[in-house]
Amino acid sequence: MALGDTDATAAFVRRFQPRVYGLALSVVADPCLAEEVTQDAFVRAWRHAATYDPDRGRVATWLLTITRNLAVDAIRLRRDLPVDPWRLPSPATHPDPSSRVERIQEELLALPASQSRPVVLSILYGLTAQEIAEREGIPLGTAKTRIRRGLARIRTALATSS
Repeated sequence: MALGDTDATAAFVRRFQPRVYGLALSVVADPCLAEEVTQDAFVRAWRHAATYDPDRGRVATWLLTITRNLAVDAIRLRRDLPVDPWRLPSPATHPDPSSRVERIQEELLALPASQSRPVVLSILYGLTAQEIAEREGIPLGTAKTRIRRGLARIRTALATSS
């Protein structure tokens, strides 16, 4: 592929397309956006094929890392885009949204501060785990764990109360 062989490029795409698309879809949760990420990943791999070093890892790992990075970037770009009102859920699909919001607030307040602060910084302020770790003065892994555990506790509490 690095030498411009179109047959090699086509074989490469056929071999890895399901895995690349699957990873993109699992990150972005939007089939159309996942297709764009998949295409961008293959274009980037094609452009940088000459820089691939087999001593540093398998080609699948290299390609899936490219895909993951592009998917995360795509989510970050979409984060601040306004949503069309017609795409928002109607009140009929959520009988009493205010009670659901109140319940989430209650569960958030019930969390220890060490978990609630990272969850709020992540969800409401859109900070990454790295940014939260730096802001809170904790290791990156700790920030990720606190966010994950806090969200899991809220999710579990909401599921049991429904």
